[in-house]
Parts: sequence; C-alpha cells; structure tokens
Amino acid sequence: MSILSLIIKREFIAKVRNKSFIVMTFLSPLLFVGVGFLVGFLANMNKDEVTKIAIHDESGILKTDFKNSKETVYIDLSKMSLKAAKDIASKDYSGLIYVPKVANVQELIAKVEYISDESPSMEFIMKMENVIDNELTKSNLKELGFDADKIENSKVNSNIKLKNFSGKDGFKLLNIIKIFVGGIFGYLIMMFIVIYGNFVMRSVIEEKTSRIIEIIISSVKPYQLMMGKIIGNSLAGILQFSIWAIVGAALLISASMFFGIESGAHTAINPEMIGTFEKQFGFSLQQLLIEIKGLPLATLIICFIIYFIGGYFLYSSFYAAIGAAVDSETDSQQFLLPIIMPLVLGVYIGFFTVINDPHGTVATVFSIFPLTSPIVMLMRIPFGVPLWQLILSISILFGTFLGVVWFASKIYRVGILMYGKKPTWKELYKWLKY
Repeated sequence: MSILSLIIKREFIAKVRNKSFIVMTFLSPLLFVGVGFLVGFLANMNKDEVTKIAIHDESGILKTDFKNSKETVYIDLSKMSLKAAKDIASKDYSGLIYVPKVANVQELIAKVEYISDESPSMEFIMKMENVIDNELTKSNLKELGFDADKIENSKVNSNIKLKNFSGKDGFKLLNIIKIFVGGIFGYLIMMFIVIYGNFVMRSVIEEKTSRIIEIIISSVKPYQLMMGKIIGNSLAGILQFSIWAIVGAALLISASMFFGIESGAHTAINPEMIGTFEKQFGFSLQQLLIEIKGLPLATLIICFIIYFIGGYFLYSSFYAAIGAAVDSETDSQQFLLPIIMPLVLGVYIGFFTVINDPHGTVATVFSIFPLTSPIVMLMRIPFGVPLWQLILSISILFGTFLGVVWFASKIYRVGILMYGKKPTWKELYKWLKY
C-alpha cells in the first residue's frame, strides 16, 4: 500500500472513530428536525394571543377605519377624556391610538400618535399608516369631485398566466422555490467547507505542537502528508453526508406514516387544509409538488457532491497551509478572514443577484470563479444552467485546486517545522519563494 493511501486511511479512521464525530453524525438530523419543530411552534405560539388597542379619536374620522382581526381588537375610548383613556390604556391595553381634533383632515398626516410603553412592530405601524393614508386619499378625492367608492370598486387585479414555448404552464412563485432549494444547497456547501477545513487545520496544529510531525516528516513528503489529510477528511465528510441522507429519508418516511400521508395520487390530507393553503398562497398544493418534482434534483445532488469535493479540496489546502504556519488556533485568525470572505461573498451574490437575474453577467462570472463557484453555481442550477458552463466551472475549480495545493505545499513544508515565531504575510511570501 502506498504512503499516500496509508495517510488517507489513518486520517479517515481517526476521524470516524472520534466520539464527537459519531455523536454529531447521528444527532445532527434529529437536532435539525427538533429546531424546525421548535421554530414552527414558537412562530404559531403567539397567533392565538389577541392584542387589544385603545382608540381615542377626538375628530371622529378614523375610529371606524380600524377593523378588528384575529390578532388585533380595537376598543373605542373616545367618549372619555384623553387623560382617563391614557390611564386605562396603560393598564389594560397594549397601546393607545390618539387622533386629535383638527380643522382640516389633511392635518392628520403628522398628528396621529400611538402611545405605548412598548415599541410596536413595523408591521403594526405600517397598518396604522395605511389606514390614515386611505382616509386622507378619500378626502382628497372627494374635494376634487371624485367618488372614492366608485374608484375603489373600479380597481382590477390582473392575473398573468405564465407559459413556456412548449406550452407548459409556468408558476409565479417558482423562482422563490428555486432560490430556496439552491440556497439550502449553497449554504450547506459553505458551512461544511468551513467545518471540515477547520478539522484539517486543527489536525495539523495538533501534530505540529506535539512534535509528532517531526517524526512523520522524516519518512513522508510534506505534499503527501497534506494531501492525505485533505482526502481522508473529505471521505469522512462524504460518509457523514451519506448517513445524514439515510437518516433524513428514514425520518421523512416515518413522519409520512405517522401523519397518515400515503405516497401516490391519494393522500389523507384534509381537503379543508388544501383549500386554506390555496387561498393563503394563491396556488394549489398539487401544483407546488409538481413544480418541486420538476426541479433538476438529481443534477443538484450530483453537483452538490462534485462541488463539495472540489470546494473542500481547494479551501482545505489553504486551511492546511495556515495550520502548518501557526502554533495555535488563536494565531490563525489573521489568515482566516481572507479565506472565509469569498465564501460569504458567494452567499450574498447568490441571494441578491441570482434570484433577480440567474443568467446575468454577475451570476455567471461568480458561478465560474473557483472561490465562489461551489455556492453560486448550486444556486443557479435550479434555474437551468448550460452544460458547457457546468463543465467549465468544474474544470476551473479542480484546476485551481491543483495550482493552490502546489503553492500551499510550499508553505506547508516550511511551516510545519517552524516553532515559536508568529508568521506574517511577509514571512509566508518568503516561504513561497524558498
């Protein structure tokens, strides 16, 4: 067996036998599911609570415009004095809307007050402002001789149907689904590159500080040792992904059986629930499932594995070089920021550019640029990417890895035998020329 394969085997076994690796491998899916349920529970926990808001309208113009809802109830306290209304509202209500008496309705633009000890949400403030805006708009129209009710009734909400040239119906919210799916894959890539890259860096620092590296390096080339660490950790990561996929599928099947949801055309989902879903979101649940099935999920999964391997190899070369250059994790912080920044940039480019123009110049360039391609390309794939761009992006990614690992190995072979001196960027440059 070759020296490289021995190092790979050693790193892989050391990683998978680690107790924290074993615990997190099987516990992480349960944690994700638990956090999801917790977020859903917390989001719905306050929906049953009713907020009571008092109104003191001296002008009598706006008090009827604030309509009660499931979440908010408005109580008119206009018949009592403002001081009495404030005293009652401070004890029994969340806040008080005060509308002063004005000679001209237009004066209400900047005179309505909301009195409360707690800061209201932006959503509630916008609702109050909309009520005032609508009332003042009606007043303006009436002064100009227009019938506000007829104008309101004449408004039309158009519904544009989307189709492609093959005749297939489109879906208005499909882009949101695509960026959501692509965003999950892209974010996972970034998260795991950082996690496993840090594993490589810590492994190098531990061997360096314990002086084991001096014994190992006497019989192994630095390049082989670095590559063995990178590949061994990547295999451990792929194993972890596989276990998560199996556990996730098992949890999904178990949940389907528990809630009585059958696979196939007929399900046990309540028809009223389906109707509520359609009214709330404007499209059918069946249409949503069809659109999700129509996404290139197989391409996404395959590319996720390819880009994870390529991105991990590329960034782990940097992490290994940094681990060899420093004596502790604290010393590594000055070198980690330039490495993490391209990953963060990839996430921002994905969410703020791909969703608006997935085939634009910016999205295309950064999906081919090797330091950001593992994230941006995965966000573009749900929108459809030409095959030549995929091949070019993957080729440049792995080609860049070969170039980076050559430079990183120069830092690695010098740095692993350096002790007691904090390196600088100038020192690293000298090691590259050594």
